[in-house]
Amino acid sequence: MSQINAPIILAVDTPQLQTAIDWVKATEGVVRVYKLGLEFYLSFGLDGVKAIRDHTQSDIFLDLKLHDIPHTVSGAAKAISTVKPKYVTVHASGAHAMIEAAVEALPETLVTAVTILTSLSEADVAAVGFKSNALESAARLAELAVNAGARAIVCSPLEIQAVRQSVGESTQIITPGVRPAGGTSADDQVRTLTPRQAIDHGANLVVIGRPITNAWVDGASAMRERAIAIAREII
Repeated sequence: MSQINAPIILAVDTPQLQTAIDWVKATEGVVRVYKLGLEFYLSFGLDGVKAIRDHTQSDIFLDLKLHDIPHTVSGAAKAISTVKPKYVTVHASGAHAMIEAAVEALPETLVTAVTILTSLSEADVAAVGFKSNALESAARLAELAVNAGARAIVCSPLEIQAVRQSVGESTQIITPGVRPAGGTSADDQVRTLTPRQAIDHGANLVVIGRPITNAWVDGASAMRERAIAIAREII
């Protein structure tokens, strides 16, 4: 089978554990990281994460977007430390002490701070109370998070360059909100670019879900071929 290891994080968004395992098997060696989100974690917990780890040598991105008082976030981070995820997300808006608590609880994990959700429009950003636009707010949140010890940042592809200027070259930038060239649907993403454009702008990894996983309806081979096609757009 083709081994590409493209800078893609596959979003494993499914309420079926066996389906998640099948998706991993279908794309192993093509994508670099598997993202397990809130739906997956609430359905299967740590045992589900361990089940995925049993079927891949790739890294795990545990996308829980922790956001609470520092003591609570510290406890939650310690609870998930046993599965040794490569990445765990927190909301950058939780501020310095909260991010620092997660970093201290997960010394072997890249605490990854989410800036502004890619589903938010500029009107949404203003409505929830940010003083500045999405780009300026994302850059400011990224700088805050890195100063608190975060080693990766999640932002819209449209904010990659501003975030890179704020955090320097050593911090990983991960971007959802990418859609392959020729795609017809942005799903629930508002601020988007193609995966190639996002990498060219300076992202280290791009998160892709439905543009790959929707091919599962035609079987594992079709899903793998779709993942390979998107990977070749990037590398």
